[in-house]
Amino acid sequence: MSNPLRGVIVSHAAVAKALIAAVENITGVSDAFVPVSNDGCDRDALFRMLAEAVGDSPAVLFIDLPGGSCLTGAVSYARGRPELAVVTGVNLAMLLDFVFHRDLAPLAAAQRAAAAGSRAIRTPAA
Repeated sequence: MSNPLRGVIVSHAAVAKALIAAVENITGVSDAFVPVSNDGCDRDALFRMLAEAVGDSPAVLFIDLPGGSCLTGAVSYARGRPELAVVTGVNLAMLLDFVFHRDLAPLAAAQRAAAAGSRAIRTPAA
């Protein structure tokens, strides 16, 4: 892939911006993600924002919750577009993994990020 893969974080309110700020602070990488909030928008407005955020490049759409308007809008937008992949339940661990593996194809990057995010979820012993 000639250009690094783009990540689009789709969230309620300002969750996406906060996650991006954390990733940038930890990694120093500032061009990996674009935030999209569904705050105050309908499906058509969400589609327009996704189109602007994705542009003409392959991308992975990271969704805050595994249900709801952000997910249904993103899945509908990505349907029929093999250059897009969708991951739900976004967390910091998956975003950090993604930053350093943006040379992968969208589906491979999404699967890798999801695995990293899943491995980070645990209940440590006291």
